[in-house]
Amino acid sequence: MGPGHPECPARLDAIEDRLLISGVMSALDHRDAPLAALNDIDLAHDRMYTAALRGLSERLKEEQDAGGPPYVQIDTDTAMNRHTWTAALRSTGAALAATDAVIAGELENAFCSVRPPGHHATRDKAMGFCFFSNVAIAAKYALERHHLKRVAVIDFDVHHGNGTEDILSGDERALMVSIFQHPFFPYSGDQNPAPNMLNVPVPAYTKGMDVRDIVEMMWIPRLEAFRPEMIFISAGFDAHREDDMGQLGLTEQDYTWITMRIKDIARRFSSNRIVSCLEGGYMLGPLARSVEAHVRVLADL
Repeated sequence: MGPGHPECPARLDAIEDRLLISGVMSALDHRDAPLAALNDIDLAHDRMYTAALRGLSERLKEEQDAGGPPYVQIDTDTAMNRHTWTAALRSTGAALAATDAVIAGELENAFCSVRPPGHHATRDKAMGFCFFSNVAIAAKYALERHHLKRVAVIDFDVHHGNGTEDILSGDERALMVSIFQHPFFPYSGDQNPAPNMLNVPVPAYTKGMDVRDIVEMMWIPRLEAFRPEMIFISAGFDAHREDDMGQLGLTEQDYTWITMRIKDIARRFSSNRIVSCLEGGYMLGPLARSVEAHVRVLADL
């Protein structure tokens, strides 16, 4: 997205380096991400929006080839370059391929180490570093293509997943539970959510033990009552106490605990089926350590 932008390629490099150094990588089935099909993206996004984004990408390439600028701003936070369209297709493609593999029983669960992230992309708008709503598309894909009856989305990013909510709101086949700092970007999630949304806004400087209490007292009962056949996670790690993109106080130990509780729900109701997709997390050290903690639980390491 441009020099100095927090949503940068070094994020995935830091995660890969940490998983390699820790030895976790050697225990994983590592797969490359395919390109998502546009008809699958259409499950969640307006076709005119997708076409406009593709057209913008093509014009950017033409202008850059003619000596134009390498980036175009979508909003004050979000920019595109000539590779963004393909990267976004692969980001979503990873989530869809993981969904296929988990439902087929090839994998028990999957973590998609992808960028750009997705949970701020609404049906017809790119924002907050996001272009396609990876998790919402995968959830719709599981419902429509694999004919599951109930799926849950769990979002623990420091920011409210407004895009996921926009796409899944009112769909009784989907339950979304989330926790996020409020008031904070995108300044949503606290006003009259649909019945299938459990949004828990928390103030700045909320610590991990308070978040654990919310998970135990609010998330778990709703998930148990809903009995999801599959769980999708918007795994944002910018609620870490060392990440200056937010002001919450989670640690690697909290991410371990939250993942254990999610995995217990998946064991009891979802045939262990989990697909987790990277969202936020911008301080490289805490991001990499938190992903390691998350993946260790998913992989039973």
